[in-house]
Amino acid sequence: MYNGLINKEKRIAVVGLGYVGLPLAIEFAHKVSVVGFDINETRIGIMKKGSDPCGELDDAVFTDADIEFTSSVEKLKEANFYVIAVPTPIDNHNKPDLKPLLSATKTVASVLKKGDYVVYESTVYPGCTEEDCLPLLEQLSGLKGGVDFKYGYSPERINPGEKVHTLPNTIKIVSGCDAEALDTIAKVYELVVKPGVHRAPGIKVAEAAKIIENTQRDVNIALMNELSIIFSRIGINTYDVLEAAGTKWNFLKFYPGLVGGHCIGVDPYYLVHKAAEKKYHPQIISAGRFINDTMGGYIAKKLVKKLISLGVGSMDAKILVLGITFKENVSDIRNTKVMDIVNELKEYSCNVDVVDSHASKEEVRSAYGVSLDDFDSLKKGYYDAVIVAVAHDEYKELDQEWFKGLMKNPEKGVLADIKGIYRNKITDLEYWSL
Repeated sequence: MYNGLINKEKRIAVVGLGYVGLPLAIEFAHKVSVVGFDINETRIGIMKKGSDPCGELDDAVFTDADIEFTSSVEKLKEANFYVIAVPTPIDNHNKPDLKPLLSATKTVASVLKKGDYVVYESTVYPGCTEEDCLPLLEQLSGLKGGVDFKYGYSPERINPGEKVHTLPNTIKIVSGCDAEALDTIAKVYELVVKPGVHRAPGIKVAEAAKIIENTQRDVNIALMNELSIIFSRIGINTYDVLEAAGTKWNFLKFYPGLVGGHCIGVDPYYLVHKAAEKKYHPQIISAGRFINDTMGGYIAKKLVKKLISLGVGSMDAKILVLGITFKENVSDIRNTKVMDIVNELKEYSCNVDVVDSHASKEEVRSAYGVSLDDFDSLKKGYYDAVIVAVAHDEYKELDQEWFKGLMKNPEKGVLADIKGIYRNKITDLEYWSL
């Protein structure tokens, strides 16, 4: 398999060309021949023109890439090494939604041949590859896993907006159904990962390693969020406390904030689901999820209380929210917790305007029913409060006078700085941060 790929006698197919699949497909395409498969015709059209629909990759990386973008299942038959990199979201009840993963599995199963490889990159709970996906591959293909075809798991480590720890610069975990599969999968990924790979002893270990990466961050951020609630009641600034505590050599530098997106705000629920299946209730993980999931509502309530204390009622209060993406300097709005703030404020009958030049107006309107305003045409002297919800780089340059110019009454104007980027810079407005 490996020799066939590097000699371009065989092809790799990457199924799912989003934030994870496209960078991987492009990296492979500079080493081997690649079929890039996605069911979204619009995205396929953009990629055929040499651009990343997510805006993460420069157009230059498409140059000289041996890749064929397609939505044709027939074209998939030309591949021999399949990488499945589709989303694994949660449903409205915070349960794993495996529909995209199983749908992609069915597609690959329909073209699977003897001697082929199937590797999963989607984040799942330990056991999902072997217990949910493998039976489907075998049933629909009529082939036996580990005998007629090989399979494995190599979790993605893509971080949207990241410019340093990118795919080629980050160690990759790999696993396989047997020693031969592990060796081949490892060598294939070593083609594009400069620091090399970590060979996990089993597929479940690789799945678990991925899911605890994000669960660990989630729990630590939840601790910071809980501390911020406590310190707010005491009357001290959380960032001042963290700065002081951070002078100790072994203090872990996590910060409070909104935890959304398609990774940290989702993955722990997969582990909670698997734990429940094994008759165990994970208390720390569940508590962390509860804290982080309720921070948007907490921030909105805190702001309303601030306004009331200044004599400004919530009824028809004018509030501007800067930023709606799930993190800074990206366009991704999936599972953004900024919407929790917006929706909670509307429950208090506040009038809320939202701006974010990174996000697509059409996507925001379609996903959340919110119309984004233009940053350059914000109403001067109109707002009772401004919430800086996302720390986009361009917001860091804003000064106190700019915020005062937006306020209806600067003496009663509130600036809610979720990420603490204006700490010690605001003196003439009512300032609050987590």
